[in-house]
Amino acid sequence: MIPEIAAEAPPITRLLTRKGALGETERDTLPGRPLAPGEALMRLERFSITTNNITYAAFGEAMDYWKFFPTHRDGFGHMPVWGFAEVVASTVEGVEPGQRFYGYWPIASHFILQPVRVTERGMYDGAPHRAELVSAYNFYTRCATDPVWKPELENLLALYRPLFLTSFLCADFLADNGFFGATRIVVSSASSKTAYGTAVEMQGKEVEMIGLTSARNKAFTEGLGCYDAVETYDRVEAMATDRPTLYLDYSGDAGLRGRIHRHFGEALAYDCYAGSAQSTDFIADAELPGPRPAFFFAALQVKKRNADWGPQEMNRRFAQAQSAFFARAGDPDHPWIRIVESHGYDAAAKVIDDLHAGRADPLDGHIVVLDA
Repeated sequence: MIPEIAAEAPPITRLLTRKGALGETERDTLPGRPLAPGEALMRLERFSITTNNITYAAFGEAMDYWKFFPTHRDGFGHMPVWGFAEVVASTVEGVEPGQRFYGYWPIASHFILQPVRVTERGMYDGAPHRAELVSAYNFYTRCATDPVWKPELENLLALYRPLFLTSFLCADFLADNGFFGATRIVVSSASSKTAYGTAVEMQGKEVEMIGLTSARNKAFTEGLGCYDAVETYDRVEAMATDRPTLYLDYSGDAGLRGRIHRHFGEALAYDCYAGSAQSTDFIADAELPGPRPAFFFAALQVKKRNADWGPQEMNRRFAQAQSAFFARAGDPDHPWIRIVESHGYDAAAKVIDDLHAGRADPLDGHIVVLDA
């Protein structure tokens, strides 16, 4: 049965990002309009903002992240976030008012989807401009049938689910390739949620994990207990070069990359560029000794494992790993995260600015709630 539709969607408030200065945001409002056949109006209710979202903006042009939610404003992009939204009105069978979905949204009061391939598990946005983009980002999970979802877990899911998917897939990619011959992995931005999620997935494998972090975050990173050792950035040149080493780069710091390459030299087996919180440059063609940095794209590993294992087995393995990670990160006796919940667009703008500037505490997990 096709639900009754609203005559007109309300005005949509958006928070846009200045492409040339990712810490700067600007709010605007689009006028309301009637829903067309095949559309559903979603109200964004809560979402996380992490360094992962800054990475989406940093690679907005190079990796097409700006294309998911076009702004039609020169110089501004719409930063994607992960979170939860409810159906307000719909013209699509199986997508009814009050249903809740988890997925990839623009920071906005509302969003108009074009649901296709609607099932009990969820739906895809069939907007024509998204057909050429990575399909994993176009899928919206129906909370009522999601085996992992519980209302009390929404904040953890919003924070960790997209990050841990990258962690899970990156660890799987490296193991699937025999760590490119390395027996040691050096991880930059080791205090970041994606980095320590990867370290957790590496435990029990035949490889040593060394976390690289700032002096300010060293105690926090050591306290996680998921690295074999933790070093500060000023100690790179003091690290041993006695065995094949893989550099897992979550910082995107070109200067640090150069130091790593020059210090490890022939001992550097592989340079895996997994993301950047502050750099807006893609991998530069710098003249560096050792292997050329190679970008890790999680969606390609999803595609490979769907082919290797089948989507059902891929989802089972991820869900099992994610549940174990949630239990560890949310351990009440030793939590790895402190949920910081704030409200409204000004709060979102401040979190974005703090994350881009590197001012955020790694213990904090930021959730923004947009009140109805």
